Amino acid sequence: MSNYHEPMELLDEKARNISRALNSLKEEVEAVDWYNQRVAATQDPTLKELLAHNRDEEIEHACMTLEWLRRNMDAWDEELKTYLFTDVSIVEAEGTVEGSEAGSDGKGGLNIGDLK
Repeated sequence: MSNYHEPMELLDEKARNISRALNSLKEEVEAVDWYNQRVAATQDPTLKELLAHNRDEEIEHACMTLEWLRRNMDAWDEELKTYLFTDVSIVEAEGTVEGSEAGSDGKGGLNIGDLK
């Protein structure tokens, strides 16, 4: 079964690679969840340590894939710069971006001044 929603022959190599990366990211995040649940559930300290190590490896893989997407798919770079590595709340970060897009008057204009 294909992961493509459009006929594969209509997708160029870049689109297919992006799909591969997105599917890999989903798989890595799912693996992080599975390992994290196992870490939380086990009472064996040695197994807990091993599973936590495996979980953290999956986090590394997810981050590497995310970085590939940032470099190769439009919009990832801008969005990641907005939301990652900031101390403001996520909702405030979104508001800051939307406010700057609205223009200095806050009315959603093009911010080009009076044309009269």
